[in-house]
Amino acid sequence: MPLAETADRLAPLPLRHAVGVYRGYHYSGQAPGVHRGLPSLGVTVVVSLAAPTLVALDAAETPRGYASLASGMTVGPAYIPHDGEQYGVQLELTPAGARDLLGLPAAPLAALVVPLPELLGRDARELIERMADAPGWPQRFDVLDEVLTRRLGRVRDRDPAAEVAHVWDAIVMRAGAVRVDALAAEVGWSRRHLSARFAAEFGVSPKDAARIARFDRSHRLLRGEQKLSLAAIAARCGYYDQPHLDREWRALAGAAPTAWLAEENLPLRPLD
Repeated sequence: MPLAETADRLAPLPLRHAVGVYRGYHYSGQAPGVHRGLPSLGVTVVVSLAAPTLVALDAAETPRGYASLASGMTVGPAYIPHDGEQYGVQLELTPAGARDLLGLPAAPLAALVVPLPELLGRDARELIERMADAPGWPQRFDVLDEVLTRRLGRVRDRDPAAEVAHVWDAIVMRAGAVRVDALAAEVGWSRRHLSARFAAEFGVSPKDAARIARFDRSHRLLRGEQKLSLAAIAARCGYYDQPHLDREWRALAGAAPTAWLAEENLPLRPLD
């Protein structure tokens, strides 16, 4: 019988600036296919509880298997083929979380997939082993609480410049509804200088970060319970019109919104 099980838990308060929700998932008996991992404003961490997670950042590449992984920001989808079973836990680290928990800014991980032990060492192996042995989702999340909290303050990297942090916060808070020229003026930098400093910290330009933020909002609305029309989603997210929304989805997700919904072969529940 097909299984589609998910479980979420908020990270504890000391970790809340670094990671929001722990998301556990267990799909089995589903139709084989290729799941698309969509762009987001953070560093994605996945720990598999079964077979290694297969990932490629280009549809033409041969996917590589990872028992655990971290992947930074990108302006395209990740391709995750599966045989009908996926079992693991996914986290989205903020850029501050990358510094606090991984010991480096988000930029070095941009458009890359890296085995988690290369970043966490023994802590990654402990996560894999203890979570695999845990009897249920609460106990697995307890392991995450313990290991990640233990890392706080141990590997912290320097903070980004205040100007770069301000621009990042503006993009996130305004869901991408920003103009880069205006943000540069707000911090007293030229657009070129801002773009260079921003990309050095996050691995994407301010313009692309804004694109990802708008896309992420449209993705949440598309999967939300309100069932808005694409025209309404485009208007809410600051796209010129529905064709603009479709073009951005093809660029960032590799498919238009309706095509993505039709081909997404895992039973995804609405996002919070």
